[in-house]
Amino acid sequence: MNTSSSAAPSAPPSAAPSPRTQVKRAANRASHDPAVLHAIIDAAWVCHVAFRDEHGVHCIPTACWRIGEHLYIHGSNGSRMVKRLADGECCVTITHVDGLVMARSAFNHSMNYRSAVIYGRFETVGEYGNEVSKRAAMEAFMEHLVPGRQEEIRPGNDKEYAATTVLRIALAEAACKTRSGPPEDDEEDMAVAAWAGVLPLREARGTPVPDAGCRIPAPDYVRRWQE
Repeated sequence: MNTSSSAAPSAPPSAAPSPRTQVKRAANRASHDPAVLHAIIDAAWVCHVAFRDEHGVHCIPTACWRIGEHLYIHGSNGSRMVKRLADGECCVTITHVDGLVMARSAFNHSMNYRSAVIYGRFETVGEYGNEVSKRAAMEAFMEHLVPGRQEEIRPGNDKEYAATTVLRIALAEAACKTRSGPPEDDEEDMAVAAWAGVLPLREARGTPVPDAGCRIPAPDYVRRWQE
């Protein structure tokens, strides 16, 4: 499968912020535009965090959200990942697959996608941070998941927050790579009698399922879930 054929990126590339964020393979798909990076993060539910400890290299999926120019994650104070991230460099990745690109030759098949890679070091968000506190960050996470939910539920208590670590990483060293559009077949393959095109993929929202003990009418954000 070819994932390096030329296709116009969703935004024009700009200068890479560091050598390790310089995209060399299919560089025409690269972007360092903050708006592209923000959109990729904001559309994500989960990121993957790669880090190293005394047992080797790990890549852990975890929920993520964005506030300004930082990506946030959270976890239990006892989490191996939480303990290690503030101590060293890591790499965060996000990928959305938007379609399978069917070409007329095997090696020109591709995918339409949006992806981001972020390098750096996480920092701990304090209980009363000058910029964003732990509580404000977690409330923003809830709003990222389901806007309007935070106003209805019981907020976290002191014990729950004390057992939780919130971390953030700056978006200063990052690169995006995207592909969209039809297959790019070689001229000599255009006569091959094979279907060519794109098989789109998208995230589908299912019908909300109320808890057996719930007697509360569905609020607006539940009724709008499938819109």
